[in-house]
Amino acid sequence: MDEDDRSISKMLAEQDLLVQELLQDEVEHGVLIPLKTTLEMRDDYITGRVLITRTPLKVANPAIMMLRDLLSEEVVKGFPHLRRCAKPCDLPAHLKAAFMNESPQSRQIHTGKSNWIYIITGPESMINRDELASALAKLEGMEGEEVFIRSIPVPMVAPTSQIQAAMWSQHFWPAVYRKNNPLGPHPSMIARSTDDIQNDAAVWMTLAHQVANQAHEKGFGEASGACVIQREEGKTTLVAVAGDARWCQRGKCGPTGNPMAHSVMRAISMVAQKLVRAENREAGITMKPIMEFEAFQDRPLLEAEQKVFDLEHPSPDGYLCHGLEMYLTHEPCVMCSMAILHSRMGKVVFRHRMPLTGGLSAEDRGQGHPVLGGADGGRGLGLFWRRELNWSLIAWEWESAGSIKPLEMDKAIHA
Repeated sequence: MDEDDRSISKMLAEQDLLVQELLQDEVEHGVLIPLKTTLEMRDDYITGRVLITRTPLKVANPAIMMLRDLLSEEVVKGFPHLRRCAKPCDLPAHLKAAFMNESPQSRQIHTGKSNWIYIITGPESMINRDELASALAKLEGMEGEEVFIRSIPVPMVAPTSQIQAAMWSQHFWPAVYRKNNPLGPHPSMIARSTDDIQNDAAVWMTLAHQVANQAHEKGFGEASGACVIQREEGKTTLVAVAGDARWCQRGKCGPTGNPMAHSVMRAISMVAQKLVRAENREAGITMKPIMEFEAFQDRPLLEAEQKVFDLEHPSPDGYLCHGLEMYLTHEPCVMCSMAILHSRMGKVVFRHRMPLTGGLSAEDRGQGHPVLGGADGGRGLGLFWRRELNWSLIAWEWESAGSIKPLEMDKAIHA
């Protein structure tokens, strides 16, 4: 038995009896690939133009104070990822060469130990060049000096690594890496979260695949499934499993079926039913909830769904799916992605990417589909992490090591 097999055996032994009973397929590790945000995909190399000036070192502080009085705070603090001041020797080679060759004075400034310094003033679009030149010319120590103002391109967002900061320093302007990621979740957060889930992610993905196959074989819906767990203090608890049920009751009619019966929607609804059940018990309400509404297909349809549904919610006082983890066979559609966000899910892992209909991936969708119309699939939405939404989570794509059979699905289907 190799190390991976021993790890899997230990992982299975640590699961509770119900999970061991439900698992029918072989479990094998896969690889977790963190999703990129829309900003990480599209804003890495967007640049804007800023105005720079240069002054003798003794005038640098008065010049910066003058800029603070002349410009708004938004302009002054607009580029925290770039060094406000740079010595001539610290400029990128192309800027240094361009400025050195402008005049004899410039060559002198860039020769030996210089007593001059370059200063970023702010975005070109927000500064009146004439007013700036006039204000600089009035500074004590600038008398008789030619006012130097130039426009250069700079990155509009902060670097996400020390390597990227070094590259930008060589190509644009001296940059600073502040060990954060303004474009998405912090790298250390992703690393910790990946470490937390990677040992048993295959178990929950296997369960999601099982209910997906079972629901599909019974004709309830498409071959997609969901598994929801709670991870707290090193212990994992199975909260819900759900297959797709879009064709349930009416059979397979129409092109899409019941969208409210996607596996994601059913799993979230089952979690909600558990919470309602706990609240009613505490309030002394004995009336059983009606779970036969066709729109939601709340009631468990599969034996596995029923067994997990009968278990009590491990944290009945929480808000719906706050902090829970969801494992999906397919990338959820836009509707299901927003339901995941609104339910306050903490982490999402999916196996099969749905480039035409999925809502979590940020990559461009590429070629379209005849059913959807148009030749261009459009840009990915990356809904798991967007600044304009009031919730965000970490999401991964899961690549199987080969033991779990792929679940084929038309790319135009909304999962």
